Amino acid sequence: QVQFVESGGGLVQPGGSLRLSCAASGSGYSFYDMGWYRQTPGKQRELVAGITNGGTTIYADSVKGRFTISRDTATNTVFLQMNSLKPEDTAVYYCTADARRTGSVYTPLKYWGQGTQGTVSS
Repeated sequence: QVQFVESGGGLVQPGGSLRLSCAASGSGYSFYDMGWYRQTPGKQRELVAGITNGGTTIYADSVKGRFTISRDTATNTVFLQMNSLKPEDTAVYYCTADARRTGSVYTPLKYWGQGTQGTVSS
């Protein structure tokens, strides 16, 4: 069973910052790509940022230059530093981790955290 502990959401004024963290765990599992998605009411969930085990990152165009994703591979923890926040960044942010049973030959599955609310408002 893969489990997540997410933290760091909250309320911040426009131009402010939030730092999200997410620790993934699972006895007997190996972890691969990790990332953050977000969703607002009435919209599809969208990728915000992703990071591989080797540290390669990708970002949505809307957050490039403002958000930074990083990870601690030893603890399977992923972080999202969000700066220069805008009201349109308001969303529920979901952590993801691709994982599979250690030694398995199957393609890793994407597991989802429970989500944390980030609100940008004056």
